[in-house]
Amino acid sequence: MIKRETQVDEILKDIRQRVSQRIPREAKITEIEFEGPELVIYVKNPEAIMKDGELIKDLAKDLKKRISIRPDPEVLLPPEEAEKLIFEIVPKEAEITNISFDPSVGEVLIEAKKPGLVIGKNGETLRLITQKVRWAPRVVRTPPLQSQTIYSIRQILQTESKDRRKFLRQVGRNIYRKPEYKSRWIRITGLGGFREVGRSALLVQTDESFVLVDFGVNVAAMNDPYKAFPHFDAPEFQYVLKEGLLDAIIITHAHLDHSGMLPYLFRYNLFDGPIYTTPPTRDLMVLLQKDFIEIQQSNGQDPLYRPKDIKEVIKHTITLDYGEVRDISPDIRLTLHNAGHILGSAIVHLHIGNGLHNIAITGDFKFIPTKLLEPANAKFPRLETLVMESTYGGSNDIQMPREEAEKRLIEVIHHTIKRGGKVLIPAMAVGRAQEVMMVLEEYARIGGIDAPIYLDGMIWEATAIHTAYPEYLSRRLREQIFKEGYNPFLSEIFHPVANSRERQDIIDSKEPAIIIASSGMLVGGPSVEYFKQLAPDPKNAIIFVSYQAEGTLGRQVQNGAREIPMIGEGGRTEVIKVNMDVHTIDGFSGHADRRELMNYVAKVRPRPERVITVHGEPQKCLDLATSIHKKFGISTRAPNNLDTIRLR
Repeated sequence: MIKRETQVDEILKDIRQRVSQRIPREAKITEIEFEGPELVIYVKNPEAIMKDGELIKDLAKDLKKRISIRPDPEVLLPPEEAEKLIFEIVPKEAEITNISFDPSVGEVLIEAKKPGLVIGKNGETLRLITQKVRWAPRVVRTPPLQSQTIYSIRQILQTESKDRRKFLRQVGRNIYRKPEYKSRWIRITGLGGFREVGRSALLVQTDESFVLVDFGVNVAAMNDPYKAFPHFDAPEFQYVLKEGLLDAIIITHAHLDHSGMLPYLFRYNLFDGPIYTTPPTRDLMVLLQKDFIEIQQSNGQDPLYRPKDIKEVIKHTITLDYGEVRDISPDIRLTLHNAGHILGSAIVHLHIGNGLHNIAITGDFKFIPTKLLEPANAKFPRLETLVMESTYGGSNDIQMPREEAEKRLIEVIHHTIKRGGKVLIPAMAVGRAQEVMMVLEEYARIGGIDAPIYLDGMIWEATAIHTAYPEYLSRRLREQIFKEGYNPFLSEIFHPVANSRERQDIIDSKEPAIIIASSGMLVGGPSVEYFKQLAPDPKNAIIFVSYQAEGTLGRQVQNGAREIPMIGEGGRTEVIKVNMDVHTIDGFSGHADRRELMNYVAKVRPRPERVITVHGEPQKCLDLATSIHKKFGISTRAPNNLDTIRLR
């Protein structure tokens, strides 16, 4: 470790000499340090550098590093004074709603209803703010719905800024350490989610680095630890954790089967490094992890982790937007690309060594446009190995066309409402709920729906997070929000359910209603309570719009079970009679169906040398792998958990 620190100090010494020769003396450099995947140059006079728009670009190209210029902490105005000055500088018409400071990066976030007025003509107001308060301003449009999750994350980052900066410097020094070995080989090991759905975890290993992609939990198998959690018993994973060799964790998206075990690592001090993901994924996975704790407690189980462990996840997360390229270890470079599955979902592209090998790991993805999102990216700079999901990889897994699915959804709703019943749509709070909301809102706008739509569980908070990241939404939604001035998420037809009393009032009411409630597989959450009380009445209907995993209550109902034993009040078992209509409309899935999966392989560029199928039931993984090989002549594998494949 001492040797490694000495090597980094030598690298920084050389960089400081080269930087000092290029940066104007009047900028007054005070410190140059690696912080996370960036080289940070602290100066007392940032304006002296900003005058030359090409200086930092040229320097970054020369050093082959991502460079950030930050004001020295000593020149920053105290937050209270800075906030007062910002309000004086910015016109009142901008309607600033919130100002928050992140001392770890010297940044002030300004939320305003009219952000253009904060920026000013040709950026004049923004430059004036920088000159007066010295904090680096970042301006965003005020989200129409306030998210408590986003607010709490900002508070944590602000109060923990000193620890955060220390952490980022440790990460930076680890990334830019001098490699002990030249990259010669690459292996991947399945720790979860291989020939199964749930607990996704994939370990990438080179002779220099260890990187983990996803670390999820199978919520449908919580009674069986061997099936619920990633394989902690894998010898190479035990070694990596014990020796503290894990360079980074990358999270493809927020769903618990991909992110649910992250806080567990911090609870038991198994990991203290960086987590890379998109900003929406960070916020959404924190929301889902907190809800997971509450669901376990409500089920009388000891939670796997505590709220303070989720706080550690926040402190250790480094966010990247789509297309940003970052070094995450001495021989691995990361880029995240749109996956089209849920808000912020990403395909992970890893460039390993100096052109040695390139891997794309899709996570969950969708390859057609939806109302919510654009289709998954299929173009990469280089690509040798593609690791892709197989959730709907079976030869008969053809989903209903989206237009037909929407038509069928409205038909079932109309039929149920007409006879005085209630429609229950169990939906994942993140993704499917918002997709269905957009469909119903569009039909309601033209008078196609005449019943209240209730949103229960985390759905309203998840929707608030969606409104905070409009740049990640579909092109059509962005046009509606920014050009037409209409935000469909704010439609008056949506009614959030505040508590259990309101929930019971909806159930007891004689009036028809549409209820969208989490969870989507009837595994915990208010959807289970709605189901228990609405199932016996034949006037009601339940509509499944997303994948139902094996072992879940949702899969039982979907498969036609008409009597289901469930735990009732006081821990007593009661048999629920399912007399309600049961419908499955799979055209709303956030997963690519068989046609999309095959089309993706046909369209992906450059064409990979190898395709590895994961995240699907065993036969679906095998079926997809066989079909890809037959049609495209590409080498394929459908490995089991604990299998290790050498890619190079």
